Amino acid sequence: MVPVEQNEVILAAEGVSKRFGGVQALDKAAIRVLAGQVHAVVGENGAGKSTLMKILAGVHRDYEGRVMLAGREVIFANPRGAQEAGVAIIHQELNLIPQLSIAENVFLGREFLNGLGLIDFKKTYEETRVLLDNLDLRIDPRRSVTELRVGQQQIVEIAKTLALDARVIIMDEPTSAISEREVDVLFDLIRSLTQRGVAVVYISHKLEEVSRIADWITVMRDGRTVATQACHGVSHDDVVRLMVGRDMDEFFSKTEVAQGAEVFRVEGIRLDHPDRPGDYLVNDISFSVHRGEVLGLFGLMGAGRTELFETIFGLHPKSSTGRLFLDGAELHVASPLDAIEAGLALVPEDRKLQGLVLGMSVSANISLANIVLVERFGFLNGRLEQALAADYGNRLRIKTASPGQSVRNLSGGNQQKVVLAKWLATRPKVLLLDEPTRGIDVNAKNEIYKLISELAAAGLAIVMSSSELPEIMTIADRIIVLSEGRQTAEWPRATATDESILKAALPRSLSVSRADVN
Repeated sequence: MVPVEQNEVILAAEGVSKRFGGVQALDKAAIRVLAGQVHAVVGENGAGKSTLMKILAGVHRDYEGRVMLAGREVIFANPRGAQEAGVAIIHQELNLIPQLSIAENVFLGREFLNGLGLIDFKKTYEETRVLLDNLDLRIDPRRSVTELRVGQQQIVEIAKTLALDARVIIMDEPTSAISEREVDVLFDLIRSLTQRGVAVVYISHKLEEVSRIADWITVMRDGRTVATQACHGVSHDDVVRLMVGRDMDEFFSKTEVAQGAEVFRVEGIRLDHPDRPGDYLVNDISFSVHRGEVLGLFGLMGAGRTELFETIFGLHPKSSTGRLFLDGAELHVASPLDAIEAGLALVPEDRKLQGLVLGMSVSANISLANIVLVERFGFLNGRLEQALAADYGNRLRIKTASPGQSVRNLSGGNQQKVVLAKWLATRPKVLLLDEPTRGIDVNAKNEIYKLISELAAAGLAIVMSSSELPEIMTIADRIIVLSEGRQTAEWPRATATDESILKAALPRSLSVSRADVN
């Protein structure tokens, strides 16, 4: 690689655009990264941050625009090619092989060999120990990754990237699973790297971290780069304003519904953190939802939205506490079956992994959560199953060749409608929707919004989580904000603003501010 002086541009993207099917993930995005500096990239979920970083790191190669490395245009065939050129990425999702040791993961594909051509494990362990010591992780490099808690695995992921001796390191939410002490160690290491001329691209929702560590900041919105400037003198409010300044006209406008009596209430919900004794993934959450109401839960990654829904639905009975009330009577839920029988339904965040059986038909998926509707004398009745699927297919406007079509072959929006149909077939009193429009295009989103509005108008009580501000402002009657497992604010939609919601969602301190809803 061509040598680059401190503070000269080492990596740049110019006019980069990228589509995934019908979704425009990037639209002429741009960034210029200087050697020896930390360049933060911020934006809402879906702003295009991770997609741009994956292009810079060779994960995606089908894009428009140019990537420049040390002044020369490059097209990386794959991440290995980017690494060999000096560009490495620490992904938001852990990318370790659990069955291998820490050392084997760190040097996977770049093993040290002895004179016989065999792996030199002694040198591998020694080199790994040096990396772990630099990260203040005092642990045997021979331990299996399966024995580590999530935060320790995140440190191993960082060590794996540091072992590449890269000139540019992209860090995508590197502190999402580590403690404050580990964050301090990481920041010390980042400063040491930049002093040696390494450029660090740092993606984070945590603006306090950005102000601590970054020299430059780029704000992205809707796949575009909306601002790049030096961090010095940029206020928290300025960044928030740039992040949320989008046109709301394209989003569906919800029909107002007269709300009825309280249907569901939760009090003091807590879920223990599996790796940090005395800490919680969900910490003292309380709320109620009324007939015909859509209660919106907003939070960024790691806020605890999914964990809250799972706890309510009985997935963590041994590690959670709190009380549930349905129609005024206390409800005891020790399993998802208890929740379903009581009248709760949960549409999960990951429809393909948790919401559908992709190899089964549309009709089989719709009847899956309430088999009693389609069985006679202990056997499935195909005629009843087809009739149920046709009924909900018409109600939810599911576009499919026939109820017997494999659900795998439907579009994302229609797959999501099948998941909704499955749970509506249980005839719930309360519908929990976890990111119900994730991964679907704008037109499909608007159809889901219409369905939610129609269900509320029919009297269903709905609790919907989302990490998209325009969505939560469009569909919710009342909004609760979560941050790091805590409830930080609550407003009626009429008094909530994009900026106030995002401020409450960004982790800033251990103190919790509660908005007055009266």
